[in-house]
Amino acid sequence: MIGITIDEMTIGQSASFAKTMTETDVGLFGGITGDLNPAHFNEEYAKNTFFKGRIVHGMLAASLISTVLGMHLPGPGTIYMKQDLKFLAPVHFNDTITATCTVKEINKEKNRVVLECKVVNQAGEDVIVGDALVSPPKASKK
Repeated sequence: MIGITIDEMTIGQSASFAKTMTETDVGLFGGITGDLNPAHFNEEYAKNTFFKGRIVHGMLAASLISTVLGMHLPGPGTIYMKQDLKFLAPVHFNDTITATCTVKEINKEKNRVVLECKVVNQAGEDVIVGDALVSPPKASKK
């Protein structure tokens, strides 16, 4: 399976992936990464924070961008080279968030594509924005 090659990509082309963030997701992510910050795991602690309750890890929410890039646009075979992110709002437990990546720049000579990345919650509010640089898969030689 190969994703979309640079010759098949156009400015403005986009793809999305949505997921509802659950208690299980946060527990697994914390266990895998070792990020057991009480803002994610301790409700009594989290009640006294700026967010007034537990929140989903920012990088867990941002990882949906990786899903879009690696599975949809450009898709399998893509090399993820660079990402900048700005976290604008928290993701709460049971929020359904959608990551959308849109082709912004194409450099065919270097096989590089810049995509605008945005993660929104179920209310349509931006929670994460940024740009990604990827190298799309090359056409397979037959």
